[in-house]
Formats: sequence, C-alpha cells, structure tokens
Amino acid sequence: MVEKSCISTFYGHNFDPTQPTAEDICLEDIAHALSMLSRANGHFREFYSVGRHSLNCAYEAKARGLSAKVQLIALLHDSAECYIGDLTRPLRRHIPEFTDYERALQKLIFEKYAAFEITEEARRAVREIDDSLLYHEFLTFHGAKLLESPPPLHIKLGSDKPYAETEAEFLEVYRRLHEAL
Repeated sequence: MVEKSCISTFYGHNFDPTQPTAEDICLEDIAHALSMLSRANGHFREFYSVGRHSLNCAYEAKARGLSAKVQLIALLHDSAECYIGDLTRPLRRHIPEFTDYERALQKLIFEKYAAFEITEEARRAVREIDDSLLYHEFLTFHGAKLLESPPPLHIKLGSDKPYAETEAEFLEVYRRLHEAL
C-alpha cells in the first residue's frame, strides 16, 4: 500500500518528496523517469525527454573539454525532476517553496551519486550549458528564439530516441563517468 504522502516509483520505492532520504533515491528510477518526462512541459513539436536533455548537457560538457566531474554534474542536474516534476520558469518565481524542495532533493542526489564537492565554477559551467541547451532546444523543437544571439553549442541536437534507449544510455554514461572519477 502506497502512503498518501509518498509516490510509488517505477522500481517500487515509496518516496516522500518532502522528506527524502538517500536510501530512497535510486539511479534506475532517475534514468527511467527522466527518459519518460517531456522537456518544455510537452510544448515541443515532437517528444524530447528530460533524460535526452541531461545526456546532451553531459555531451556538451565533454565537447567543451570540461572534466568528468562537470560532465557528471551536467548529467544529473535535473534528476530531482524524476521525483517532483518541474515547474516552468515563469511560475517557479511565484512558488519559492518548490525551489527549496528541489534544491534539497538535488543536493541529496548529488551527494549520493556524485560524492564530491561541487565548486561554484562547476555549477556556473553547468548553468551555462543548461541555458545554451534551452535556447537550442527551443529553436530546434519549437522554432522559437529565446535570445537575440545564440549561445555556443558544440554538439548536434537531434530527435530523442525511444525511452528505453535513453534510459539505458543515461545509466551507461553515468557508469562511465563515475568510473572515470
């Protein structure tokens, strides 16, 4: 029986998003859910998953010559979404409690699966990559230019793959980066 204060994850964990513990977090749940979640609240012309976005952030970090640590942070940067979903940027500003829950959960995920200190320089690099991907994803999958000048992008965006392939690729990239540390 699932408690009303918990969500039941794909791999059978009962997860309380208001009181997460490291033991409740599962990398396979993260990979599965992110491969099924639609980027941009589903407002692209085709399905493009948060999992594919996360992979592309890691690939962009690699293409920019950044360390395996930064690539791993880029891969995991949206992992909290698998447990609590996402809010669009305009709405997020009006619900600061959501951001508090998201930050606490993301910190726990980084502690469990990155297990190293994340520097402000690394955070800044991942934010730049995330914003660059946001621009290019909207241009590619929506036709909208979010800025006057395009930010740099060193990888080629393409259509998403079937969710099971994205899920498996996410786990493989995580394992490869984790072993490189």
